[in-house]
Amino acid sequence: MMKTIRVSEKGQIAIPQPMRETLGIEKGDELVVIQIENKILLEKAQKMEQKLKDEFKDIIKFSERSLKEVWDNKSDDMWSQYLKR
Repeated sequence: MMKTIRVSEKGQIAIPQPMRETLGIEKGDELVVIQIENKILLEKAQKMEQKLKDEFKDIIKFSERSLKEVWDNKSDDMWSQYLKR
């Protein structure tokens, strides 16, 4: 779907009703505005929060696994010394 809109004197825009309905955007919803090069992306804050949580799950699991390997390494007592501080 593509629509043309105008920016008001105050920099405001109106999201066309068919798009709001399709995307489930309702009065009072918070949107995240992101600039990527010369483009603007609008996304519901709730949806963005969930995406970030989903993306960070793998990073967190990998980090925890890596740290466990380091901390459980008895031949390397650097972490033991660090944790004693």
